[in-house]
Amino acid sequence: MNDTTNRPDLPDHLSTDARSPHFVAAVFEHDVGIRFNGNERTDVAEYCISEGWIKVPSGKTLDRKGNPLLLKLKGKVEAFYR
Repeated sequence: MNDTTNRPDLPDHLSTDARSPHFVAAVFEHDVGIRFNGNERTDVAEYCISEGWIKVPSGKTLDRKGNPLLLKLKGKVEAFYR
């Protein structure tokens, strides 16, 4: 059974970090997929469809607060529910 009626609309800008103003908990109750330049990515930490970018962690590198260091990649972004 694929129940798509109770899924919230995917926002234009979404982050996986709960401290971010772009974090929407209701969206993460469902499995979200990101397609970047035609390839599905599983390591996306943040995206913006209208500006055309995603942020992905840079290996095991951490910033000074212990969070993963994120790289911004530009291209065509598509978000969808799996």
